[in-house]
Amino acid sequence: MISWFVTTLGEPEEALEIREIERPLPARGEVVVRVKAFALNFFDILQCQGKYQEKPVLPFTPGAEVAGVIEEVGEGVSLTVGQRVLAVPLLPNGGYTEAVIVQEDDVFPIPDELSYKEAAAMYITYHTAYYALHTKALLQPFETLLVHAGSGGVGSAAIQIGKALGAKVIATAGTDEKLEICRQLGADVVINYREEDFSQRVKKETAGHGADVIFDPVGGNVFHLSRKCIAFDGRLLIIGFAGGNIPEAPMNHALIKNYSLVGVHFGYFRKLFPEKVKVAHDELMELYKAKKIKPLIYHNYPFEEVPAALNQLGSRETWGKLVVGTKGGAYE
Repeated sequence: MISWFVTTLGEPEEALEIREIERPLPARGEVVVRVKAFALNFFDILQCQGKYQEKPVLPFTPGAEVAGVIEEVGEGVSLTVGQRVLAVPLLPNGGYTEAVIVQEDDVFPIPDELSYKEAAAMYITYHTAYYALHTKALLQPFETLLVHAGSGGVGSAAIQIGKALGAKVIATAGTDEKLEICRQLGADVVINYREEDFSQRVKKETAGHGADVIFDPVGGNVFHLSRKCIAFDGRLLIIGFAGGNIPEAPMNHALIKNYSLVGVHFGYFRKLFPEKVKVAHDELMELYKAKKIKPLIYHNYPFEEVPAALNQLGSRETWGKLVVGTKGGAYE
């Protein structure tokens, strides 16, 4: 079989090369997934550059999200050959490959209705958004949810999950095209943050009440403007710092407005409570079957175009998720 390997550190076109290797064999508690599709993430680029917190020994195969079919199982595994699944492989044996070894706990069955390309795009974004809104923020029907970077992978998931939980959703984005995507995803109000002060618009749209929950994967000045439009007793979800600037918060402001700053680290939650993640996965699958959520996919790329696709992702001009298909039924 063939796999992509990071063989030297640098930009994706420099760092990555395809190599032919032996198909893996599962040990106890492991399964082999024949990969139909895998998703790209921004941290894959950082891994190519050697700038990510995890720095595996070269060469290694990146890729944290795959979907496919169980091809072989090791001893003690309850899953069966032929099951359709999404899976979360771990470095150094990541998912940019035709077949991958995965621990059983990191494999999740998927319904027939869910395509492989959509399944590959689901795990990180939808679990993060669901954990943030359902578990951490306890988002309630009729509350107002403000989602930043609404056309991005995790932002688009947050819009859909917010609507599924019964909230009024306000989304921000930076272009007319991305605003229209947010509308199509279900956002009730969209705001171009480059053309107007979103904090003032949120106050206007909520008759001065403010947003009960704010979903912030950006940080920087977006975080500070969010503090200006959060409701009394609101919850400001700290998802990440895509803007590059990690802000500091004046605690007296949180005290006066009685809001909560809520850290959201899904990866650590997953390690501590894998059984709760399994429950959340089942709930997300039900939302998908009910047509309340559907992964937003920017483009499907052939296997050979991974470096070019990563460069496009790195341009930050894309939206949703970028997915790569393997040969033989890649785009089911």
